[in-house]
Formats: sequence, structure tokens, C-alpha cells
Amino acid sequence: MKVISYNLQKHRAAGELAALVREHDPDILCLQECDVPELPAQIGDLVLADATQGNRLGLALFYRSSTYHLQAIRTLGLKKSLHDRIAKPAHERVLGARLRDIDDGQDFIVASFHAAPLTALNSLRRHQIRAALTELATLGEGLPQLMVGDYNYPIFKENLGQAVRDHGYALSLSDDHTYTRYRVFRGHYDFATSSGFEIERITTLPQGASDHRPILVTVSPD
Repeated sequence: MKVISYNLQKHRAAGELAALVREHDPDILCLQECDVPELPAQIGDLVLADATQGNRLGLALFYRSSTYHLQAIRTLGLKKSLHDRIAKPAHERVLGARLRDIDDGQDFIVASFHAAPLTALNSLRRHQIRAALTELATLGEGLPQLMVGDYNYPIFKENLGQAVRDHGYALSLSDDHTYTRYRVFRGHYDFATSSGFEIERITTLPQGASDHRPILVTVSPD
């Protein structure tokens, strides 16, 4: 299964999505910072499962409807950072779907995630990540789970990795840095946390119009 995650940087990179899907042929596309009313209902073979409604900049999830049936979808609001309260750009930080593989009948959970901005403390982001994983699990107890997106967590990854492992999940980085805007902040902002999946590889795709590079996550069931 191939999943692309892409932070569109205030919808700037939206025009690249059709070509991205055509070139890499993902089964699932998870977006962050998209202008939800501007999203198409379909990109290539992928249909829009849902998008967040309460944000200026939202999350969206597309999936291949010829391969998966959508069983359930849920938007999660997480503890607000100081930044959230003032600027109100985002409070719905997770969009999770329970999908069923049409061929083998197996269900799994996949989610698009956007952590609090860099102005927030890493401890708040760690809390958000743990809370998101816990809440997503309620879509189906014991199901394989994959959460991709912009974790806004450039440094001290080891602390985060330990926190995620203590929670029963794996944290997987891509093969190259994903954020390019500030030299001091360059790093792996966009990555995956998972349980019940084997992450075969995460490839950082070429830079487009966004300050984030898309990532392509290739996974198989554990």
C-alpha cells in the first residue's frame, strides 16, 4: 500500500496533486493546509473521503475506492496551543478513516495529521501525537494504524521516538529532510507513526510549490 502525505502550504501546491497522483500512483493521499472548498471530489483514481470543515486551512484524505471501502471517518480536535487560540488557523488536527480492503476484507485505520506550529512547545506536540493515536484507535480496537502528516517536530526526535514507542507505536522518518524554508529548521517534519504495519520505506519526493516536500510511505500489514 502506498500513501502520500503533503502539506500544501496554504493550498499553494494544490495544482501539483493530479501530476503527483499520476506519477506515483498512491492508494491513499493525505493532505494538510488545504483550502477545503477548493478541493476536487476526485484526483485520478482517488476519491475524497472527507475534509475538515472548521479550519481556515484544513486536512483532507483521498483513497482508491476500487480497492477500499470507507467504513468510518472521524475528525479530532486536539489540545490547543497558544498559537491556536490567537490566530485560529487550525483546531481540527487529525482526520482519520477506517478503510476495508475489498479483496481480503481486512480493516485498517489511516489518518492525516498536522501538529501544532513551531511556536508551540515540543511537549504540547508530544501530547497531541499521543492523544491523536489514542483517539484514532477507537475507530477499531486492535486494527493496524498509520498516521502520516506534518508533525512540526524538527529536533529532539529521540524524545518523541521514545514517547511514541512507550505508547506502542513505531516512528518512521523519510530518507531525506522534508522542510526547506529555514536553514536552521530544516529537518524531517513530515513522517509516519504506525502500529500493525511494516513500513517498507518512506521516500521524500522532489520539492514543489510548498515549503514542505511530499513523502511517499510504502507499507504492508505486519
